[in-house]
Amino acid sequence: MGREKSSAVMGQFSGGCYLSFATLVLLGSRVPATLARGARGEALQHGQSGTLPRFLEEPVDAYIVKSNPIKLQCQARPALQIFFKCNGEWVHQSQHLSQEHTDLGTGLKIREVMINVSRQQVEDFHGPEDYWCLCVAWSHLGTSKSRKASVRIAYLRKNFEQDPQGTEVPLNGMIVLHCRPPEGVPVAEVEWLKNDEPLNSDGVIDTRGDHNLIISDARLSDSGNYTCVASNIVAKRRSATATVVVFVNGGWSSWTDWSPCNVRCGRGVQKRSRTCTNPAPLNGGAFCEGMSVQKSTCNAVCPVDGGWGEWTEWSLCSSSCERQRSRECTAPEPKHGGRLCDGVALATDNCTGGLCTEDRKLLHDVKPQGVDNSSDVALYSGLAAGVVTVVLLIVAVTLYRRSQTNPLLINSSMQPDLTVSRTYTSPMCFQDSIDKELMAERSLLDPLPDLKIKGVAERAEYHVMSHPQTFPRGLAPDYRGVAVGTTLGRRGKNLLTPQVSLTPSRPLHKATAVFGHAGGRLVVPNTGISLLVPHGGIAEDTTWEMYMIINQEDSSTLFEEGPEIFLSPAVTYGPPGLDLSCPIAMTVAHCGEVAAGNWTIRLKRQMQDNKWEEVMSVDEESTSCYCLLEAQRCHVLLEHPGRYALVGEPLNQEATKRLRLAVFGSPDMSNSLGFTLRVYCVDDTPQAFQEVVVGERNRGGRLLEEPKMMLFRGNTFSLQVSIQDVPQLLWSIKPFTTCQEFSFSQVWASNQRPLQCAFSLERYSHSSSQLSCKINVRQVKGEEQILQVYTSVVENEKGVVPFFTQSDCTITSQTGSRAFKIPPSIRQRISATFDTANAKGKDWQLLAQKLHIDRNLCYFACQESPSSVILSLWEAQHQDSGDLDSLASALEEIGKVQSPATSTTLACSREEQDSAFAKLG
Repeated sequence: MGREKSSAVMGQFSGGCYLSFATLVLLGSRVPATLARGARGEALQHGQSGTLPRFLEEPVDAYIVKSNPIKLQCQARPALQIFFKCNGEWVHQSQHLSQEHTDLGTGLKIREVMINVSRQQVEDFHGPEDYWCLCVAWSHLGTSKSRKASVRIAYLRKNFEQDPQGTEVPLNGMIVLHCRPPEGVPVAEVEWLKNDEPLNSDGVIDTRGDHNLIISDARLSDSGNYTCVASNIVAKRRSATATVVVFVNGGWSSWTDWSPCNVRCGRGVQKRSRTCTNPAPLNGGAFCEGMSVQKSTCNAVCPVDGGWGEWTEWSLCSSSCERQRSRECTAPEPKHGGRLCDGVALATDNCTGGLCTEDRKLLHDVKPQGVDNSSDVALYSGLAAGVVTVVLLIVAVTLYRRSQTNPLLINSSMQPDLTVSRTYTSPMCFQDSIDKELMAERSLLDPLPDLKIKGVAERAEYHVMSHPQTFPRGLAPDYRGVAVGTTLGRRGKNLLTPQVSLTPSRPLHKATAVFGHAGGRLVVPNTGISLLVPHGGIAEDTTWEMYMIINQEDSSTLFEEGPEIFLSPAVTYGPPGLDLSCPIAMTVAHCGEVAAGNWTIRLKRQMQDNKWEEVMSVDEESTSCYCLLEAQRCHVLLEHPGRYALVGEPLNQEATKRLRLAVFGSPDMSNSLGFTLRVYCVDDTPQAFQEVVVGERNRGGRLLEEPKMMLFRGNTFSLQVSIQDVPQLLWSIKPFTTCQEFSFSQVWASNQRPLQCAFSLERYSHSSSQLSCKINVRQVKGEEQILQVYTSVVENEKGVVPFFTQSDCTITSQTGSRAFKIPPSIRQRISATFDTANAKGKDWQLLAQKLHIDRNLCYFACQESPSSVILSLWEAQHQDSGDLDSLASALEEIGKVQSPATSTTLACSREEQDSAFAKLG
C-alpha cells in the first residue's frame, strides 16, 4: 500500500485544535464540544472514516544491555495522536518523537511514535512488577491501547550453578554430563563443545531441556574434553572442562594350539597361550584377568632305533663262485622316527677262498688247447708293463696339479706365517658374500676390458692370536694411548715413536688385532665403530698389533671454546708409532640430525694438554684428512694415530640430535609386590645403547617395548618423562613421582652417557599379575614419543635383550682378502688403470665422481695412489651391505665414456661382459 509522508511533528503539533485537544487530555478534563466538533470536522476533511485506531505496530519487550538505552515505538491508523504511558504515568510530550504518513490507498492518516528508555529510568523504578510501557492512540471516535512491553536490564552472571564433571565410562556405556548455566536475563542458551569445537549430535547425543548432555552408547571417539557454553545478548560464559575417557577393558584372544611336547621321549610339558588383545586394554582399561599361558603334561612316544637280526646261513656256491647271506632290520624294527640300521643287509663272499672253479677243476689246472707254458710269461709281462704305465701317469698328473695350486691349500699342516695367508673357519660378525671369493676376478673388471687378470683370488685370513714376532720390537700396545719406547720398522729401520700423553678416561670398549701386508678390518663389537687397514698399507715384512678404544669424554673442554657437543664417542686407535704407506679408514657412528643443515660438524683430535684441536670441518676442503658424513655414520681417512671425535656446533635452535628411548622392567627384590620401570634416554648410537643393554642384563632387566628414536631440539627446553594410564584399582605409585624431568644441558651434552629415571610401582595384591601403562617422553615445545608397556610381572622370562640383528658379536678382527669386498688383485688392477692420466684428465677423478665421492678431491690428489684411497673409502662405506653392484655399475659407465682410441684398446665382447655381471648378480 503506498504511503505519503505529510508532516512531522517533534515536541509540538501542527494544528491548534490538536494542541488544545492534547493539552486537555493531559490535564485529565473533557474535550469541549466545540473542539470536538472541530476535530471531527478536520477528520472529515482528511477523509477519515468513523473507526477506532488500530495498531499496526505495538511496543515489544526489550532489554537494556550495559548502559545503552532502548527504543520503544508504535504505529496506529487512523490516529490523531499517540502517547506512551509507562508504569501508569504519561510520558512527557517532549520525550516523544512522532511522524505522520497518509495511506494513499485509503487516505487515512498513519501516525508513528517512538520514545527512549534509559538504564537509569529502569533502575529508579521500584514497583511490584517489571518496568513497562504501552501506547494510547486517539481518533475522533475514541482511544485504543497497545499491549504492555516490559523493559528489563540484561545481565549474565559469571559462575555456573553446576559445572560438568569429568568421568570415565566403559565402551558402550552411558555418558551423562550435567550443566546448570549461570543466572541471567534473558535466560542463557546452552550449547556443548567437544575439544573446543561445536558438538555434532549426529543422532546419538541427546541434549535435554535441562541442558544435560547424554550419550547413551559411548564410543571411543566420544573421548575428549567437553565444555558447556552459556550465552545471551550480554555475554558468553564457559564452564570448567570435563574430561571424558571411554576405556576398553582387555579381553582374551582365543587359545593357540598346544605346542609340541618339549621332550622327544617320555613325560614332558606342552603349553598354549593367549594374549590380552581381544580387545587390548585401552585408555586405562583393566587388563585381562587370568593366566596368559596354560601348561599341561604330555607323554611323547619314544623313538625306537632299528637293530639287525641274525644272519641267515650262507647259500650254496653259485656258478660264479659266490655265496650270499642276509639279515633284516627287525630286532627291533625302527619305530616312531627311530634310526634305521647301519650297515648292509646282504653279504657276498667268494666260496673258493679266492680260486674260482670251472667244471670242478682249479683255474691253474685248466689250460687251453694249443697254448704252451711260454704264453703265460708273455701275458704276465704285458700286465706288469701296463701297471707301471698307469702309475707313471698318476704321478705326472699329481705333480702338474700341485704346481698349479696355492701351496697353502696343498699342505695344510705347514706352520702359518703372518706375512702370508692363513685360513680360519670360526664365524665372524661381518656380512660378506661367500660368492665373492669364488667368482673369477675378471668379472668385476669386464666394464674395463684392458684389465687382464691372471692367477686366482687370494684366500681370506683371520688372526686369532699374535705371532711371537708380529709386533715391532720395543713397542707394546698401550690402551691409554701412551707409547712406550721406540720400535724397529720394516727391514730393521729405526723409527722414533712420538710421545703422546692423553688424560686417561674410562675405557668402555676396546679391540686389538695383528695386521700384516694383507691388511684387514678391526671392529669394536656392537658399537658401529670399525677401522679398515688397506691392503698393502703395511710393508710385506712387517706386522703391527693395532688397537681401538672407545672412551667416555667430557664436553667441558669443548664448552670453553664454544657451544660444541660430542656427536660421537671418542675413539683412540694406535699404536702411536704406526707406520703405514696409505691412510686408514675409520667409521664412527654419530647422533646428529645433519640432513637439515643446522650444524657445523668438525673432526677434532685430543692433544697432549688434553685440549681438543680441530682437524677439519666437514664442509671445508682439507689435504690432511677426509670426512664422508652420512645420516648415521661418518667415514674418516686418517694418517696419524690418536684420539678422535666428531663434534657439532648448532647454528640455530632448529639443530637436533637423535635420542634412543627404551623402557626396562624388573621385580623389586626388596618388595614382593613391587615392580620397577626404568626409562633410558641415550644418544642414538649403538655404543651408547650397548652400555644400557649390558647394565640391564646384569641386573636381570627385561626390555618391555621396542626402543624408539626421538629428535631433541637445541631450543634450551627440558625433557619430561611421565607415566600414564596406570590401573589405579590394581597398582599404586609413589606420590609426586609420576613426572620426572631432565634439564636441557643434561640431555644436550649427555656425551653418550645414559640418562635414567625410575618409576616404582606396587600392586595391591599378588593376584594382579599384569601391568599396562604408558611412558610419555616429551621435550617442552618439541617432539613427543609414547612407550607402551604390557607385561607380566609374575613370569619373569629373562630373554636376550634384542639389540642387533645377529647375536652379540665377540670376534673383533678380520684380515686378508675376506675383510674386503674387492679382491686385492682386482683392487691393484683398478688402481693401476685409474691412477694414470688420459686425454680426458685424471681417471681417478672420474672414478670418484661415479662413486659419488665428488668433494674435497684435493685430498686424493695428494695421495700416492688416489684410486686406492678412493676404494678404501668405498670399502668402509659398504662394509655392511656387501654389494658390489654399485662399483661394477660405476666401472661400466666409465668404460662407456672412454675415448675412441682407448675404447679400441679396451674392447671386449658383449658376451664376456654379460657373463661377468651375471656372476656379480
